[in-house]
Amino acid sequence: MRLLNTETLEVEEFLNDIPIYAILSHTWERDEITFRDIQDLQKAKKKAEIHGKAGWSKIEKACEFVRKFRFKWIWIDTCCIDKSSSAELSEALNSMYRYYGDGRVCIAYLSDVPNRSVMDLDEFRKSRWFERGWTLQELIAPRSMVFLNQEWNMIGTRFSMRHIVAEVTSIPVKVFEDGIVERYSIAQKMSWAASRKTTRDEDMAYCLMGLFGVNMPPIYGEGGVKAFMRLQQEIIKHSDDQSIFAWVAFRDYQRDRGLFASSPSEFASSGEI
Repeated sequence: MRLLNTETLEVEEFLNDIPIYAILSHTWERDEITFRDIQDLQKAKKKAEIHGKAGWSKIEKACEFVRKFRFKWIWIDTCCIDKSSSAELSEALNSMYRYYGDGRVCIAYLSDVPNRSVMDLDEFRKSRWFERGWTLQELIAPRSMVFLNQEWNMIGTRFSMRHIVAEVTSIPVKVFEDGIVERYSIAQKMSWAASRKTTRDEDMAYCLMGLFGVNMPPIYGEGGVKAFMRLQQEIIKHSDDQSIFAWVAFRDYQRDRGLFASSPSEFASSGEI
């Protein structure tokens, strides 16, 4: 994996003996700094100055925050993955859950939560960070997590805010207390993703691979339904949990559906199964 040096802002690749690192969870904006951008730091800085790239500020602020706790390395998905390489992208998507689980701490940057002297919990609850597909695994996998507002000030930890997070996400509080997800059925875990969205339809399936402990190659262009069908096929290869069939179609279909759901949204009412 590649890690970003928090002092030099240079990316370095590690094949083994991975150093201790922090990891960033965030929602993507239009002006993120990519792996290609960060290869030339001076060019990236100049580009940010000219075009006002908030993505560069995000990288600097993330590094500045974790340096306070003596982290030399951080993993940031925007600039630590070469997305021009389909092989590397596939490896990263299949390894993402492990990346977040192996990080010493995850900092969740909620860019739409204002910095106020008195915390407005409604603004925290309404953050779009809770609506995205990829942030589901980023919420569950880390060993520890802190939430930061748009000014990079700490809102609280995942543990201290576990009851509010559970209310927003419908994920049981015990998940944030002991981190054991194996006790929950497939249907329950699918229901946690039911209301979430991804920019690309296929990612709604790919972002759940780690949560269910399966791997499969991403095929962008196959469509969200086919990707989710493939995910379920992989899951039943490794599990005999029949709750995977406990879904409800909310649309009228003119064809036989078969045994599999077409998206996590069809598990919306399966949270207690």
